[in-house]
Amino acid sequence: MEMNSIGLIEMGSIASGMQAADIMLKTSDVQLILSRTICSGKYMTLIGGDVAAVSSAVNAAVDIIGFGVIDFFVIPNVHRSIFPAISGQTNVEMLESLGIVEAYSVASLIEGADAAVKSANVKLIEVRLAMALGGKAFFTCTGEVAAVTAAVEAGAKAVSDKGLLVNKVIIANPRQELLSEMI
Repeated sequence: MEMNSIGLIEMGSIASGMQAADIMLKTSDVQLILSRTICSGKYMTLIGGDVAAVSSAVNAAVDIIGFGVIDFFVIPNVHRSIFPAISGQTNVEMLESLGIVEAYSVASLIEGADAAVKSANVKLIEVRLAMALGGKAFFTCTGEVAAVTAAVEAGAKAVSDKGLLVNKVIIANPRQELLSEMI
């Protein structure tokens, strides 16, 4: 299965979230990447596959359920660095400048992270999704100051367009001890 696209549904109901996951998996030939409860009593399901299959699966679940959908997306041609950043498997040995974007929803944050890494030469450090965060999510990235600034602006705009931006920060010369606290 070609995995060039991802889709996510974030639900305010755990029962509806499990139902959405089942609908997506039955609708199209997609791969389940993540399906779990998240803070604060929400549920998210992230799938991957080709663009048509992912779009069909996400749209079917949103159309059938309707109730409890907080946010959802389909990202065609998702940037490959999203996967290791979500799973906590990035390898960053030194911080250059540090960019942070924080959002009220998991879906908008992943869209922001994808926009950020597509807009500038930065390395994603982490995409943290709503666990022990009160339902919020954030991503961190590193690179040269100008690149991090461009990436943070692009990521924050994608989140802000949905009205879900909490904050965005750029730290030009972060202390290296921050890296060990992040990963």
